[in-house]
Amino acid sequence: MASLLDSVTVTRVFSLPITSSISPASKVPSISARRISPVPEFRGLKASWRSSVTQSASLGTNLGSRFARGGRMVCEAQDTTAAAVEVPNISDSEWQTQVLESDVPVLVEFWAPWCGPCRMIHPIVDQLAKEFAGKFKFYKINTDESPNTANRYGIRSVPTVIIFKDGEKKDSIIGAVPKETLEKTIERFVVE
Repeated sequence: MASLLDSVTVTRVFSLPITSSISPASKVPSISARRISPVPEFRGLKASWRSSVTQSASLGTNLGSRFARGGRMVCEAQDTTAAAVEVPNISDSEWQTQVLESDVPVLVEFWAPWCGPCRMIHPIVDQLAKEFAGKFKFYKINTDESPNTANRYGIRSVPTVIIFKDGEKKDSIIGAVPKETLEKTIERFVVE
């Protein structure tokens, strides 16, 4: 059984200036092949610097303006679903009534609990459900718990997103894709 990682502490291998706060838009440099390059911004992660202030103070260093050694960078997962809508899970038994007989288009995310990319796309699907509420229905179906539906639609890889309209499969997207890709696909089938 996989466990969810709540926080990770990474010991710094190189020295960086320690600031009192890191804004989400700031780029933290990383060293690779003796080149400094920006680390891409990740949403849902909170980074903060921790160091031993007493040790640095006893050495007479100013943490705000100098490079310090021995600090740690802590990354913690934040709750990104607070403003999002929780997309309901459905099963094989609900498939006909919830998806095929729907009067509006339906987006279904086929996922599995052991799938890392599925966990990456869950918040995106939740956000889209909020944005397209009333125009589209959104459901998730666990392929481990509902294998009949997954087999019927030839699901061989998760996550797979399928859009249904008037009871028919209209489009599918395989893999964890950016929000913009899903938005463009949904907009093609939105009922005005």
